[in-house]
Amino acid sequence: MPLIRRSRASVLCFAVVAALLAFTAFSFYRGAAPGLLPERSWGAWRHEEVAHWSAHVRVNNWTHAAEADLHMGKAEDISLRAYGKTARDTSTMGDITFTLTPDGKLTAADGRRGGS
Repeated sequence: MPLIRRSRASVLCFAVVAALLAFTAFSFYRGAAPGLLPERSWGAWRHEEVAHWSAHVRVNNWTHAAEADLHMGKAEDISLRAYGKTARDTSTMGDITFTLTPDGKLTAADGRRGGS
């Protein structure tokens, strides 16, 4: 009888550990935890110009995640982190809304003119 109790406890422990590992792997895949990924999993920064803003964008090679740093000279900086879902932020200077998708696509829409 004690052997059966031990094996049940072992199976239960194994099931809990397997479930935690599966949840962690799924979180990484979805892009929910890119801050925990190694630096080498990120692609190189690429330079873009969006709506007269200087932008540096990089995409994670392992998950659905992207990061962007936007600069309007020394006047304003915006950081976008699209970890598994689209990220948006609006400039305080020109009412421009920037959108970054997890695949690294960066777009801008001017709130005054309806698009750019």
